[in-house]
Amino acid sequence: MKLMEQIWESARKDIKKIVLPEGNEERTLVAAQKIREEGLADVILVGAIDEIKAKASSLGVNLEGIEIEDPSTSKVFEKYAEEFYELRKNKGMTLEKAKKIVRDPLYFGTMMVKMDDADGMVSGAVHTTGDLLRPGLQIIKTAPGVSVVSSFFIMVVPGSKYGEEGMLLFSDCAVNPNPTSDQLAAIAIATADTAKKLCKVEPKVAMLSFSTMGSADHESVDKVRLATEKTKELRPDLLIDGEMQLDAAIVEKVANQKAPNSEVAGKANVLVFPDLQSGNIGYKLVQRFANAEAIGPVCQGFAKPINDLSRGCSSDDIVNVVALTAVQAQK
Repeated sequence: MKLMEQIWESARKDIKKIVLPEGNEERTLVAAQKIREEGLADVILVGAIDEIKAKASSLGVNLEGIEIEDPSTSKVFEKYAEEFYELRKNKGMTLEKAKKIVRDPLYFGTMMVKMDDADGMVSGAVHTTGDLLRPGLQIIKTAPGVSVVSSFFIMVVPGSKYGEEGMLLFSDCAVNPNPTSDQLAAIAIATADTAKKLCKVEPKVAMLSFSTMGSADHESVDKVRLATEKTKELRPDLLIDGEMQLDAAIVEKVANQKAPNSEVAGKANVLVFPDLQSGNIGYKLVQRFANAEAIGPVCQGFAKPINDLSRGCSSDDIVNVVALTAVQAQK
């Protein structure tokens, strides 16, 4: 069974409520109908009710069984605004300002998750990652023991022999521009745990660089090298190695030459990029040149699941990320 088929099957076993704050966006509306029809989640759309219904009608989308919440008329608006004020009053927040902010669908949706009126949230078809992260970090915050929120893509490359029969996890490709060695270690651990729990594979983590096992010296290489050491100290149970170049990480013949003593080299299924530039460029190269399916970006590290989308996403991408979010909420 393919990975997304497994994810969908898991989502159906314990239906969760997922809020979509971009309620009047075309791809989101098409996805909402499919999510309901496939029984993947209970969907809540956020936005002006009349506007959402008119847009759905023009698209031929059936909204039966889909909840719509309009912040300006919602019965829970005052409760959300007061709770947001309590969360942020030490930062200079006033109740009047809180009411203005919570009218924003992204903040309203995030408050739904905070108040357990929804189990997770998916946004990003028209908003940036930063737009999602701000309310997430202000309201949901990080999970206990987690120092940094990060993201991953599940990359599925048709016909590829690399990774797990063409499936690899790429991280971090959407959140942290220039992570420190401590943050890289946290990202590696989080992505390894995701690979095991969500994708049901034994993680083999490669810490990527332009150097393999000391072949080059540079401060950016030192950062990856130190992150690898820290990860091994924190989680000796994980198979992780680095620093290594991409070809050494996934090509066994190259690994035998460059890193013959590594248990990860040539077999990696989790690739941790040294910074956001390389991660973002890397996943898009694979997506476009290899015709790969890029599922995500999916966030990890929040106390409750809220997830991002690429603004170039399709309605099917939204369906998949909602299913992933629903499964994350089960855990």
